[in-house]
Amino acid sequence: MPSRRQIREAVVQFLYCADLEGGANPASLREAFWQFVTESDRRILLQATWKTLHHLSLGREARLTEFQQRAPLAIATLKARPDLEATARSLEQVADLENRWSANMISLSRVPKDADDDDFGAAFEPALATFFRTDRDLATARRRFLEALEDIPSLRAHFEPVAGSIRRLDRISERVRMVEEPENFPDQGDLAKIRECRQSLAELRHETDSMADAVLREKDELDRRIADVVENFAPERLNPVDRAILRLATWEILHADKVPAPIAIDEAIELAKRFGTTDSGRFVNGVLDRIAKQASSAN
Repeated sequence: MPSRRQIREAVVQFLYCADLEGGANPASLREAFWQFVTESDRRILLQATWKTLHHLSLGREARLTEFQQRAPLAIATLKARPDLEATARSLEQVADLENRWSANMISLSRVPKDADDDDFGAAFEPALATFFRTDRDLATARRRFLEALEDIPSLRAHFEPVAGSIRRLDRISERVRMVEEPENFPDQGDLAKIRECRQSLAELRHETDSMADAVLREKDELDRRIADVVENFAPERLNPVDRAILRLATWEILHADKVPAPIAIDEAIELAKRFGTTDSGRFVNGVLDRIAKQASSAN
């Protein structure tokens, strides 16, 4: 669960970015914003995904070798029967995808794990997507071949060795599918780190988007309140970081019933010290103190 501080920092960053885009629709900025602001968190998630994949795929090499030893004879036997040519092609597709699966895993292993966040993500995410796509295609191809064997019961025993190898390889793919959708397997301890990272990122985005949207819906009122207490300054002339912080905190003072005004002000001061100029903390404190007093007297 992301902390309140993380959420508010993300809201301020989004409001700041939206302001710099000269009135662009904030919704159009969201994907690029989240790609940028969550780079470090996504790196942690991707590295946890890699470690889990590597762990769960241990033992596949021996199973693949067994399959590769049995597949050529099975393919040749099928091709000797004209009526089983389609089944032979189906097994050849399985063999091709098994090799592609291994090649994709090698590609993942070769992505430099010590690269910068953006470089690592840019290389690893598409490679991971390709790997998952290949695994899904492979699972489909295996199932198609095994179902085809059901239509030739007289030869089923003959092809059981290669079918057994395929089923053993598919059990590893079942583990891979758990890594791809860990939320569907809450009892799997190996997936705990991935589930936690995904959930935290999803909750951070949901809470941040909800709060940012609430602030933007009331922006005109918030700017009027700020202008009332900032002498000789219209809101658009304020430092953009200070303006984002003031809009958020003013919204909390006016509309967030569960957040006492002193807490909203103290947190805004901390945000100003972190993101603003040397004078931002004192400036934000003075403005918000006057807004809070006005709001209190009006109630």
